[in-house]
Amino acid sequence: MRGPVAPPQVPLAVSRSDAFVDLVHESATRLERRWPQLSGVEFAVLDVPGGGSAPAGWEDDGGVPLGRLVTGGGRPDRIVVYRRPVEIRTKNRDERALLVHEVIVEQVAELLGVAPESVDPHYGQD
Repeated sequence: MRGPVAPPQVPLAVSRSDAFVDLVHESATRLERRWPQLSGVEFAVLDVPGGGSAPAGWEDDGGVPLGRLVTGGGRPDRIVVYRRPVEIRTKNRDERALLVHEVIVEQVAELLGVAPESVDPHYGQD
């Protein structure tokens, strides 16, 4: 008998991509409670960096970016987290959640013009 290993309502049925989007949403929601001005910011997930836009200055070091802040252009500010580079650098869901949150905190800090520790006092603490 062929069929799914688990019913759709069981977490096993959640794709890695959907689970990653949930991590970004949880982190963004947590920060929006403390920083209400983030309610107008869009949070997005892309699999990998790229797409034809010119690299930002911090991307020129040869490393692969984990996230990016996109401002201007008549659109709402957007914070993008790159799923595959984050997944490659983490071993499990807990590490992934921590790294996603740190990436988002860094981008929010850049957007607000403050230090990451001001955005989240627990930034950088394991």
